[in-house]
Amino acid sequence: MLGAEQPNIIFILADDMGYGDVRALNPDSVIPTPHLDRLAREGMTFTDAHSGSAVCTPTRYGVLTGRYCWRGSLKRGVLNGYGKPLIESGRATVASFLGAHGYTTACVGKWHLGLGFVPEPDGTPTDLDFTKPLTDGAHTRGFDYSYIIPASLDFPPYVYIEDGKVTGQPDRVQPAQAFPAFLRKGPIGADFDMEECLDHLLGKATDFIRKQQDTDSPYFLYFPLTAPHKPVLPHKRFRGKSTRGPYGDFVMQVDATVGGVLQALDETNQADNTLVIYTSDNGSFMHRWEDDRPTHVLDAKVQAYHPRHHTANGPFRGTKADIWEAGHRVPFFARWPATIAAGSEYGQPVCHVDLFATCAEIVGQALPDEAAEDSFSWLPAMTQVTEQPTRAPVIHHSASGVFAIRDGKWKLVLGNGSGGRAQPKGKPFAKPYSLWDMDSDIGEENDLIEKHPDIAKRLEAACLEIRDSGRSRPVRVQ
Repeated sequence: MLGAEQPNIIFILADDMGYGDVRALNPDSVIPTPHLDRLAREGMTFTDAHSGSAVCTPTRYGVLTGRYCWRGSLKRGVLNGYGKPLIESGRATVASFLGAHGYTTACVGKWHLGLGFVPEPDGTPTDLDFTKPLTDGAHTRGFDYSYIIPASLDFPPYVYIEDGKVTGQPDRVQPAQAFPAFLRKGPIGADFDMEECLDHLLGKATDFIRKQQDTDSPYFLYFPLTAPHKPVLPHKRFRGKSTRGPYGDFVMQVDATVGGVLQALDETNQADNTLVIYTSDNGSFMHRWEDDRPTHVLDAKVQAYHPRHHTANGPFRGTKADIWEAGHRVPFFARWPATIAAGSEYGQPVCHVDLFATCAEIVGQALPDEAAEDSFSWLPAMTQVTEQPTRAPVIHHSASGVFAIRDGKWKLVLGNGSGGRAQPKGKPFAKPYSLWDMDSDIGEENDLIEKHPDIAKRLEAACLEIRDSGRSRPVRVQ
């Protein structure tokens, strides 16, 4: 513990926001993000931060467990809204750990880690009884309070779940819709309104924040947002405001949501001793088209921008789901006025799985060897104790299971394609591999594997060692 008073910790996880969607990271963007820019101005920007996966479910597993998801049962893809629980029985989460050390814990937002609907689903929603409490979910994984939706906002069932109970029984069927308001057909709760969802969740999160101002214990709030993921349904007060189509408008609403959290902290005098972390679960799904095809600005049905309009993933290659940098290089800001220097930056690679170890160091507790096996603390970087790497090499993972390893400036892709959406998609561990210098070639345009085969060989061995050993954090010496 750094001082006499342990800080509140708020972890805000956007859904599919790209590095270039934030003006503080992309000065050429015309989409206003004043509240995210404020976090950058008042806190630390991690310029080389990565999600644990290029898609959402495995990243969320890593955030909460401090363990790469590919070590468990999910080796590729994501769960749907009816998926069975992904976190193993008995595995510690950052919430259960903090709860055991005096924190009040809450989860508000998108869960997407599987739920215990009753009876257990057989792949269809027809046999579920939404009147019965769920046997698994945020309420069984260390959170004292939870108000969640099952998965991404485009996955049924479309219901709110408070402390393990559905708040409004499904009374109709949501029809399927095409992009940008992309939705899958499925049951929808009587109290569920798609366009109001993000505002509704913000209200629950800020209610929790305000209720904690008069309590003695610190709190941990995990606030996984539903946007700007599909369905791209910005609230009517944002429509047309960005001049960059519905996606740009939705980015503005995400920024305003962050502003709502910051306002609640300011109004309750909690800001100084609250660590606020903002990041995204992976990169944006918006493609970058270099030719003159119509893009999202001219046709809202198109999932692409021309660079002259917007670069959702900044200078990086690929999109969400890819092993290329745009798949997993994400915006990341940390503000803690009592501890973090305003306007500071950290440029070494870090990963979302590091949240667990960071929280443990903040509260002055050692991590058990059987928990958070891939987690390393951000605290030395946040307090500017060091500008050097604070962790083992970061392992990247694509939607289809392609691995890459990042060690210093070097990135080795252990596959022969993107492993996601960009062509060629390739296959895991299929040759030729590729080697990239991320200091001089941020756009991954110049493959150096033939020039530096010795470096590629070393990185391949390191990646396989981390994968096969079951952990990247060393076992503590007793």
